Amino acid sequence: MIHTTHSLRVRYAETDPMKYVYYGNYAQYFEVARVELFRSLGISYDEIESQGIWLPVSEYNIKYLKPALYDEVLEIHTFIKKIPGVRVEFEYEIYNSSKQKITEAQTTLFFLDSKTNKIVKCPSFLMELIEKNWQE
Repeated sequence: MIHTTHSLRVRYAETDPMKYVYYGNYAQYFEVARVELFRSLGISYDEIESQGIWLPVSEYNIKYLKPALYDEVLEIHTFIKKIPGVRVEFEYEIYNSSKQKITEAQTTLFFLDSKTNKIVKCPSFLMELIEKNWQE
């Protein structure tokens, strides 16, 4: 398993009139968390793309347990619990500043060759980093 944590503060523009985070903004939070997970493995998203691999999202599932509020610091836990094949699955948990779990989510992305536009297995340069950082 790979597990990373990333914190961010909810900005006013991300909230609705009740000062709750607007539901559509969670997808951006998860994208930031995924990018930071890759960075923690030693590779940037830009580097992955420059090596000819795109990672489109094919599935997104979310469960809102409690609202995230304006100016709150959120802690996003991101997990890869299965070794990737042609897909990589991410799981997320968001905790508020009181350490309460407020959101659970999953995304599935697939590896796409940017030149051929065909689905491919996780490239070796990325698999090596995943295996190097894998913890039971």
